[in-house]
Formats: sequence, structure tokens, C-alpha cells
Amino acid sequence: MERHFHEQLQQLKETLLIMASAVETSIAKAIDALVERDSKLANEVIQMDGKINDLEVSIDEQCLKLLATQQPMAVDLRFITSAMKINNDLERMGDHSVNIAELAIILNELGSLKPLIDIPRMARLAQSMVKDSLDSFIDGQVEKARDVCIRDDEVDQLDDQLFRELLTYMMNDSQTIARALDLILISKNLERIADLSTNIAEEVIFIYRAKMIKHHKATLDLEDIRPRS
Repeated sequence: MERHFHEQLQQLKETLLIMASAVETSIAKAIDALVERDSKLANEVIQMDGKINDLEVSIDEQCLKLLATQQPMAVDLRFITSAMKINNDLERMGDHSVNIAELAIILNELGSLKPLIDIPRMARLAQSMVKDSLDSFIDGQVEKARDVCIRDDEVDQLDDQLFRELLTYMMNDSQTIARALDLILISKNLERIADLSTNIAEEVIFIYRAKMIKHHKATLDLEDIRPRS
């Protein structure tokens, strides 16, 4: 019975990895569609959303079945309940990727407002946070998870910086308003992806160290979450 339970847990982890890979691909393609002005690529992102949604349903069903039939305890219980939250966070990342892709299609039909510098930089940061949060989940690397939480501030700063810059464009020339607003929305979607990565990192620390760090992640002493030998 115990062996069967751990096989089911491994299957759950593998399904989460498949979903995570799909979401990472979706984010990357959405940004490439914007930077390269490739609407065909943007449409691929939109079409991928159905696969991500199907995976979300499958993962929820696996988690609920494990909770109902196995009555897990301690770290296994934390893993399954956190997996349900991570599953939801990944699905929402997929939705934000679709939002970016849809905005890219609109912007691709219009003239360029400004060189895209901050948005690709934000995207790289957000993508690295997604990857590291998922790596920390798989490997139990709580130090890497905490680092993801801290890096969220850098994404927030870039989001604020881009907003102020685009606001200046809109104030100086009303013809730029529509394009500037779309770029602001793209920035906000990237900021949300970074936030969701932080959510995953917080769940990792909860799973492996049984510590809740929401709302005070910046002040948490690293020694509080460092794995003990």
C-alpha cells in the first residue's frame, strides 16, 4: 500500500512537471511573439491554453483522490495540498501568457512605440523565477525558493519604472495612449507571473520546512529555512 502511494505521488509530481514545462513554453513564446512581432507565435500560445487547462483538471483530480483514499500525514500531506495551490498558480501563469499573446497580436498591427528594453528584461527575470521556483519544488531547495521571493522586488521596480516612462509618453502625445496602455498591461501580466512564482516558492518552504513565510518573506532569516543535515 505504501509503495503504491509513493508511486502515485511520483506520478503527481511528473504531471506537475509536464504542466510546468507547458507554462514555461507559453511564457517564452508570448514574449517572443511581442519582441519579434510574430502573431503566428502568439496564436500558438492561445491554442496551448486548452492543454494547460486540461492538465490543471487532471492534477486536481489526482490530488483529491490521494487525499480521499490515502489520508496522508506530515510532509506528504503538505506536498499534496501545496501541489493543488501550485497547480492553480501555474494555470494562472498560462492565462497571463495568453493575455500577453493577445496584446502582442494587437501591437504587431501597430507601429512600434519605443524600443523594447524593460519588458524583455522583466520577462527574463520572471522566467528565471518560474524556473527556479519549480526547480526548488522538485529538489526541495529552500534557499533557492527564498531567493525567488526576494527577486520579486526587482520585477516590481521594473514594472513601476516602465509605468512612469509610458505615462510620460501618453502625457506628451495622445496618439501613443493605446499602445502605451497595452505595454503597461503586458508589464502587469509579467509582474503577476513573478508574483505567482513567489507563491510557488512560499509553498516550497512550507512543504520542506513546515514554515509559513507569507507577508514577511523579506525579513525571514535564512537560517530559519536552511535544510538541516
